[in-house]
Amino acid sequence: MAAQCVTKVELSISCTNLLDKDVGSKSDPLCVLLQNTSGQWYEVDRTERIKNSLNPKFSKKFLIDYYFEIVQKLKFGIYDIDNKTFDLSDDDFLGEFECTLGQIVSSRTLTKPLVLKNGKPAGKGSIMITAEEVKDNRVVVLEVEARKLDNKDFFGKSDPYLEFHKQTGDGSWVMVHRTEVIKNNLNPVWRPFKISLNSLCYSDMDKSIKVECYDYDSDGSHDLIGSFQTTMSKLKEACRSSPVEFECINEKKRQKKKGYKNSGIVSVKHCEIIIECTFLDYIMGGCQLNFTVGIDFTGSNGDPRSPDSLHYLSPNGVNEYLTAIWSVGMVIQDYDTDKMFPAFGFGAQIPPSFQVSHEFPINFNPSNPFCTGIQGIVDAYRACLPQVKLYGPTNFSPIINHVARFAAAATQQQTASQYFILLIITDGVITDLDQTRTAIVNASKLPMSIIIVGVGGADFGAMEFLDGDDGVLRSSSGEPAVRDIVQFVPFRKFQNSPKEALAQCVLAEVPQQVVNYFSTYKLQPPNTPAA
Repeated sequence: MAAQCVTKVELSISCTNLLDKDVGSKSDPLCVLLQNTSGQWYEVDRTERIKNSLNPKFSKKFLIDYYFEIVQKLKFGIYDIDNKTFDLSDDDFLGEFECTLGQIVSSRTLTKPLVLKNGKPAGKGSIMITAEEVKDNRVVVLEVEARKLDNKDFFGKSDPYLEFHKQTGDGSWVMVHRTEVIKNNLNPVWRPFKISLNSLCYSDMDKSIKVECYDYDSDGSHDLIGSFQTTMSKLKEACRSSPVEFECINEKKRQKKKGYKNSGIVSVKHCEIIIECTFLDYIMGGCQLNFTVGIDFTGSNGDPRSPDSLHYLSPNGVNEYLTAIWSVGMVIQDYDTDKMFPAFGFGAQIPPSFQVSHEFPINFNPSNPFCTGIQGIVDAYRACLPQVKLYGPTNFSPIINHVARFAAAATQQQTASQYFILLIITDGVITDLDQTRTAIVNASKLPMSIIIVGVGGADFGAMEFLDGDDGVLRSSSGEPAVRDIVQFVPFRKFQNSPKEALAQCVLAEVPQQVVNYFSTYKLQPPNTPAA
C-alpha cells in the first residue's frame, strides 16, 4: 500500500560549540542528512560549507516528505571540509545526531548534543533543528447563486449545477469543483463550499478560472447552459451587500440567435479567503496524541499456554497482539511528550476475586494504569498473561467509553491541545454490538479515533460494519456518527508484509480525522505559531 504523503517539511540546521579540527583557523563545517530505509542509511542532501565557524547557521534547507504513519529515521552528520572531494570519508568528523522526523515536528525546534561514532559526546557541540511545514493553507469559501437561467427541459425547469475549472501550464482546463444539482429551478442558490486556493487557481490571484453552468440529465448527457471566465482578484471583491455578477454566455446560442444577451446571471454573493490549520499546525502548535491500548482476553483466543492460542508467546516472545502494539505504538509515541500509555484488558477473570472485567488495567493498578513507553505495555502484557483467566463475553463499549470520558474532559480546554487514539486488538465477534455502536457514535463528537486490529482467522464482518467507510454508522437508536472515527484491519492481511505495513494502513486516516475534528469545532492549537 502506498503511503499518503501528508506534506513537505523544511528543516533548518544550526550548530554551536563544534570541535575545532583546523590548526590556525576554525573548522569549515557542512551538515549531511541521511535517511534510514530498510535498515540502510542513504544520503538525502547536504548543506553548504561555512568557512571558519564553530557556530554555523546553514542557509541551505533540507526539504523532506513527511508521513505521519511511518517512523522516518534521520541522521545529521557534521563534517569539517578541507578539500574539494565529494566523498566525506576523507574529511574530519565533528559529530552526529540521530532521531525521527516525528520527534522533530512534535517539538518544532529540537536542540540536542552531537555525539561521536563511539557514542561519546563530541565536545560541547550541539545541533539545533527547526521544522517548518511547506504549505499554502489558504482556503476559498464561496457562496454562489444564479437567476433567469435558460430552461433546457421540455417538462419542468432546468436542473442546474456549476463546474469550476483551473487552467494548467499548457492552456488546458482541469475541473476542480462541482456543486450539487438543484432540481427544477432557474434561480438556484447553491450551498456554500470550500476549496483550497491552490486547487482553484494555483494560488495565483490573476490566473483564469472558468465557470460552466450545466443542466443535469440522469442519462449523463448534461446540457451546457453557459459559461464565463474570471479570476480570484475579481471574485474576492464579492460581498453580500455588493455581489459580483457574471453573464452566463452560451457561444453556440450567441452565434445562432440575433439579439442574444445571455443565458442567465451567476451571482457570487460571498468570497472569502481563510487560513485552515493542517495536521502539522496542530502537532507543532502543541497538540498531544494520547495513545491507549485495549487487549482482548476472551476465551476464544485459546489457552495462552497452547501453541495454537493467539496469546501464545513464541520462543522469541512475540505474538500477533504484541506485533500490533509495537507497530502502531512506535509511530504514535513520538507525538506524546510523557510517553506514559494506559493499557487495559477486557473479557478475563482477574485476581484476586476472579470476577469478569471488561476494562482492567493490565498492570493491575486501577489508580495508575499507565505503562512507561511501548516497552512498558509489552512488559505489562507479558506479566499479566499468566495471572488472568480468559473468559468472555467480548464487550468493547466499556473501554471505548473509558477513553471517551478523558476525551470529553479535554474538550473543556477550548483549544486543540489533546487528541486520543484507542487501539483495540481482538480475535473476533463483538457481543455488545448495540452498546458499541452507541459508544462510537458518542465518541465521534469527541477528539478521538479508534483503531481495531483483528487477529486470528475469525469472521470480522461486524468490524467492517463499524468502520464507516461503506456508509454512516448509526447508534441503536438511529443517531448517525458525525464523522468516521473507526479504522478496522485484519492482521492476517499483513502477516507476510514488512512490520511497518500494519501501522501505515491503520494510521493513514488519523491526520485527516484530527484536522476534521478540530476544524469542525473551530479549535486552534494551544501555541499558534506566528504568521
